[in-house]
Amino acid sequence: MKTKPEVFIIESLDPDDEGNGRFEGSIISQMLRLHGKEPKYRYVRTKKDFKKAIKQFGQSQYRYLHISAHADEDGMCTTNLDEINYDEMSKILNPYLVGRRLFLSACSMVHEDMAKEIIPSTGCYSVVGPTEKIYFSDAAIVWSSIYHLMFSKDSDKMSRKVLKENLTKICKLFEVNMGYFSKSNKLKRGYTKDLLQ
Repeated sequence: MKTKPEVFIIESLDPDDEGNGRFEGSIISQMLRLHGKEPKYRYVRTKKDFKKAIKQFGQSQYRYLHISAHADEDGMCTTNLDEINYDEMSKILNPYLVGRRLFLSACSMVHEDMAKEIIPSTGCYSVVGPTEKIYFSDAAIVWSSIYHLMFSKDSDKMSRKVLKENLTKICKLFEVNMGYFSKSNKLKRGYTKDLLQ
């Protein structure tokens, strides 16, 4: 299936973030529009809403999925405190990530256990995100900068080489640690691992 070089953003925050207007995904969406992109933004509060939004992403033919949520090493959490572990997330994302990239803006969510569950089973090209706690104020500027650099270079695609180069720049500039896991047909485990800082 041919995909479009566009970003589909799904966000789920805790009630305090909601009440104080800390919508990182909305900010990123606005920045993408400045680049002439046509992002889609969905705010979800429950696991059921999340599943529906993922299905919409699959139908959209957008190439890049960006998820902004609270998380820890075991998985993510929705506004209404529905927990989604990596095994369940893999099932929800399958088959919608084949040939696409996943960007996770969620604390401590990007690590090897996540990659094992998601990359081989979904067929996605890569998963990128912070490997430690990141504040919303930092996340909004970090992701806006990543998308800005990527789409300034080429608005039609994200090559592995350029994505990795830009992630390295961003990590140094903002002093954040990011994980970049990508699909590999050569390695038995099915993915490569790069920890950038």
